[in-house]
Amino acid sequence: MRIRHFAIYLVGAAALILAAPAESAPKAPKESWIGAWGFVPTPLPPGMTPALPVTATAAVPMAGTLPAQPATPPPTPPLLDNPGNVPVVTAEADPSNITIRQLVRVAVAGKRIRLRLSNEGGSDVLALGAVHVGAAGPDGSVLAGSDHIVTFDGHGAVTLPGGAPVLSDPVDLKVDALEKLVISIHVPGTLSRAGHSLYQYVSGTAGDQTGAAQLPSQRIMRLTALVTQLEVDPVSANAVVVTLGDSITEGAASTNNAFRGWPDRLAERLAAAKSNWSVVNAGIGGNRLVRYGTGPNALARLDRDVFGVPGVKAIILLEGINDIGRGFTTISPQDPVTLDALIAADKQIIVRAHAHGIRVIGALLTPYQGAANASPAGEQVRTGLNNWIRTGGAFDGVVDFATATADPANPLTFRADFNLRDKLHPNDAGYQAMADAIDLNLFK
Repeated sequence: MRIRHFAIYLVGAAALILAAPAESAPKAPKESWIGAWGFVPTPLPPGMTPALPVTATAAVPMAGTLPAQPATPPPTPPLLDNPGNVPVVTAEADPSNITIRQLVRVAVAGKRIRLRLSNEGGSDVLALGAVHVGAAGPDGSVLAGSDHIVTFDGHGAVTLPGGAPVLSDPVDLKVDALEKLVISIHVPGTLSRAGHSLYQYVSGTAGDQTGAAQLPSQRIMRLTALVTQLEVDPVSANAVVVTLGDSITEGAASTNNAFRGWPDRLAERLAAAKSNWSVVNAGIGGNRLVRYGTGPNALARLDRDVFGVPGVKAIILLEGINDIGRGFTTISPQDPVTLDALIAADKQIIVRAHAHGIRVIGALLTPYQGAANASPAGEQVRTGLNNWIRTGGAFDGVVDFATATADPANPLTFRADFNLRDKLHPNDAGYQAMADAIDLNLFK
């Protein structure tokens, strides 16, 4: 009996020992990251050579458009928020051993941040010597006392595999809604100018300048964006709306580095309303619904650029004008497209989003009569797609960007004061009108 009782005692004691760590071990802090800024990388298909980046004499957000696939060109010249008149360099070979400084704006407040850096447009490894982040001052400077070193698994340097992104360690940097940050990156090797690009500050002195308050002998160049997403550990926000589209969503013809595209203006409205929603921009100039334009089509990039954003709960979809322009163009080879194909693509986005518990808000395509690739046949498809978006009942909500930007005297054309000469892309005022047309009740 004693042996039996002793065996029972041992079994009970072992159970207590095994259970103890689960009860007494300290709990890991809950991770609650959400997207607060985005800029989509655009890997090229195998064997395709990237176009040269758009220069200061041609409008901005179509950089990376393939020569053989000229989606409607944006207007000229570009606008750049550059109060200090920092020199803008447009004709220079791929730079090497430089420090670049990328400007971003955070949609919502956060207790901490982390960065997503991307080499998804490259086939070779990309070594980064150092990364810093801080609050943005004038002309790409870092405000005193705000500079933070960014690490990756505890290390300051990181190597990005070809075709892949990396996430940084959390950075203990508190940010306010709509606060601007600068991310400084030392690239010891050569930085290719392929892929999706932004105007960035570049040091004129070689080597690691990431800790400098102001980059020495700086100039502005349009270079591949290495930071493609910023996430926050939010103060109160708990949901993200991803704006999925082409150049009109990216912000073509708005003032560069001034955050005046319609997604930026929507973020301002949501912040003013003290909503719990963040905004992440997933627009790519030249993008299309069903064919490769600039970057993979919307269906092909849905998983990475939308479902991969932490906290995403809704999409505003504004795609199709490049499919229509290329489908019925009279100035270059056509890529035929039908209204049924565009509707089918929208339905696929909706059903795949709903499978993830994500609502999809359909946006009516803006006017394009008078644009370089406009045609009566294309207008019939644009009108048909807008009618289906408005009345088909497939979307969880609708935004009427068409009426918001149309000339009241001729709704098929852009309002002249909302357009920068090309009859396709809004200017700053046009983007504000688009943001104002969005019913914020969609995000309650």
